[in-house]
Amino acid sequence: MALRLVADFELGKDVLPWLRAERSASEARGVGSGGADVVENDYESLRVLNIERNGNIIYTYKDDKGNVVFGLYDCQTRQNELLYAFEKDLEVFSCSVNSERTLLAASLIQSTKEGKRNELQPGSKCLTLLVEIHPVNNVKVLKAVDSYIWVQVIKNSGHLQRDRIAENFVWAQWDMSEQRLYYIDLKKSKSILKCIQFYADESYNLMFEVPLDISLSNSGFKLVNFGCDYQDQEKLSKHLSLCVFTNHAGSLCVCYSPKCAAWEQITYSVFYIHKGYSKTFTTSLKNVGSHMTKGITFLNLDYYVGVYLPGHFFHLLNVQHPDLICHNLFLTGNNEMIDMLPHSPLQSLSGSLVLDYCSGKLYRAMLSQSSLLQLLQKTRLDCEKMATLHCALSCGHGAQLLEGQIIQWISENVSACHSFDLIQEFIIASSYWSVYSETSNVDKLLPHSSVLTWNTEIPGITLVTEDTALPLMKVHSFKGYWETLNSNLENVKYAKPHFHYNNSVVRREWHNLISEEKTGKRRSTAYVRNILDNAIKVISNLEARNLEPRLTPLLQEEDSHQRLLMGLMVSELRDHFLRHLQGVEKKKIEQMVLDYISKLLDLICHILEASWRKHNLHSWVFHFNSRGSAAEFAVFHIMTRILEATNSLFLPLPPGFHTLHTILGVHCLPLHNLLHCIDSGVLLLTETAVTRLMKDLDNTEKNEKLKFSIIVRLPPLIGQKICRLWDHPMSSNIISRNHVMQLLQNYKKRPRNSMIDKSSFSVEFLPLNYFIEILTDIESTNQALYPFEQHDNVDAKFVEEAALKHTTMLLGL
Repeated sequence: MALRLVADFELGKDVLPWLRAERSASEARGVGSGGADVVENDYESLRVLNIERNGNIIYTYKDDKGNVVFGLYDCQTRQNELLYAFEKDLEVFSCSVNSERTLLAASLIQSTKEGKRNELQPGSKCLTLLVEIHPVNNVKVLKAVDSYIWVQVIKNSGHLQRDRIAENFVWAQWDMSEQRLYYIDLKKSKSILKCIQFYADESYNLMFEVPLDISLSNSGFKLVNFGCDYQDQEKLSKHLSLCVFTNHAGSLCVCYSPKCAAWEQITYSVFYIHKGYSKTFTTSLKNVGSHMTKGITFLNLDYYVGVYLPGHFFHLLNVQHPDLICHNLFLTGNNEMIDMLPHSPLQSLSGSLVLDYCSGKLYRAMLSQSSLLQLLQKTRLDCEKMATLHCALSCGHGAQLLEGQIIQWISENVSACHSFDLIQEFIIASSYWSVYSETSNVDKLLPHSSVLTWNTEIPGITLVTEDTALPLMKVHSFKGYWETLNSNLENVKYAKPHFHYNNSVVRREWHNLISEEKTGKRRSTAYVRNILDNAIKVISNLEARNLEPRLTPLLQEEDSHQRLLMGLMVSELRDHFLRHLQGVEKKKIEQMVLDYISKLLDLICHILEASWRKHNLHSWVFHFNSRGSAAEFAVFHIMTRILEATNSLFLPLPPGFHTLHTILGVHCLPLHNLLHCIDSGVLLLTETAVTRLMKDLDNTEKNEKLKFSIIVRLPPLIGQKICRLWDHPMSSNIISRNHVMQLLQNYKKRPRNSMIDKSSFSVEFLPLNYFIEILTDIESTNQALYPFEQHDNVDAKFVEEAALKHTTMLLGL
């Protein structure tokens, strides 16, 4: 199942055996009465009453005399303790105990039998008592109210505040871990959600108000997480479901499912308050029947909200990035994973805790990476692949192992998706999550997906998106969660554009630098040196992250073009963060930038190495005397897909990537296909790759044709170097052409110098003799202007010999 429920506590295993042992011990001492049947009847009323902020669990049951008994299970010591017993037949709705276990607060009413009035207080539905359970029993009445209330034990029991926190509300939810009270107040038929934050010093603030487009006027009164939602479970499906979820990243979601008039389809809404809009989902149901006594359960799963209807569907809604529907995962009742969840209603508590009230089991809910990986491998829908990939990467724990498994799957299914580029999406999403926790505003500055729009429908799901009002914040000083939420609201309020980084500036600057290199007019060396120093930092950071030797020959050459691209991305991304991450120290930003770009490169290396390993190219040696194998062609194919993925985003590649790609292309492709790939930019000729070809290939007719075809496609500066490595008339011809072009580019015709020694020309070929005479004259009179030391004794004599050899070769003599 995509959702994994780990049982932290179970009444039947952690409490009941202890209670039975205590009862047996009491009976052995002559205290207590009743046989086994009476004992079991007592414990039928055993239920969880409250999960305290420290994780301890308070439970209650009624003994054979109808007395209400309170017990506590210590989550640290895993021991039970009886706290107190009321010698009255009362119904308990909430309870709490202080950390010293000296004060017990309980909200309760007397069981109302038919025709019997409440005897606690006329007109009162609930009475709250503060009991000193150690060292002596001292009962104080906190307050009697006309509805159910929740209590928390305060520090100073001698001074009880009489402040009225809220009144006239129809719905309330208590967040134990964060000490927040959410409630809805009806004003002029509008539902106004409010939140009160309580602090350790017993002060509190009303944090915000926000109108919700929901109808609660006729729904009746409901409390969420007050006494763990102790209500008539049979009526759950007849009432609306409403709950509020937050996470540390500043999200605020209100999940709402109205009363169901018919079960053919289910509608529920999620108000993404931190985004300024709501989404209403409608899903059709199949095989409506036995399970429809159950209602919808909403679960807080950090970056996701789980929506669960037992036996029918389980949806995972992306809270952090809800813009595109493809980032949500919709599993239907036909999915075997859903049947693994309990069919009883689940109550989402603070944090990731989930209570199965019927069985008394307390679970810790988390997304199952292994199940998500299985789903990724099995599903055929692109939308589910997209959603599952993001969901798995967001889990965080065991990231390296999970990434390795996803990469292995990608290497085997690189063409599995048609709606998006799988490699591209994985690289962007995984790099994003690798630095996401560094600062709260990263989600506004870095793209989490390569997909900007999604128009394909999700089978069985219809979606309506509507703008909603933003909360009116009631305080002016924010800390922690509230500061992050307010930052999110500010972005929505002032319609700030997306600040997601892209490489457009890097693309433009990189092309400028490459153009300058070709023309020999590059700007100051200090500027270029600074960019290359950035690249050195990235590669050092990358090597520090991965201490194991790499299988592939990457990061082993200079590849100045990729280093320029890498260094430019460091510079631009650093400036981007400095502009928008106020208050974050420069050193931390610098490291975050290095980590992000290192992650990009590392993922590319790992994708290639997974294919390398799969095709058993561990000890791969390039042999030019045979055609490329199927394994080499498969690696060449995935390298081409990696290149396509990075090109559109203009991401750097590990130095050595283009060299390996070109060599594999030479080995695997026919010449015309190879040259087409070079001309179309799929293969980039690096000096390292071409040097190896010139040295390793012999001068058969086929190889001569290949070498010449490659040399003529090289940039002039590299071409001049490479030609000297090939001892062949064709190479000499190219060198001669370059030499002549440089000599004659500023040549002006002058009177001939008749003093030149004609005997130096050994061949009577008048056009050639005349041309060589001109070149010799230029060389002798302008030697200072043409210092061709780098040309390895290239002169008019060399040009003459090359011309004759080339002519002879063309004539077949």
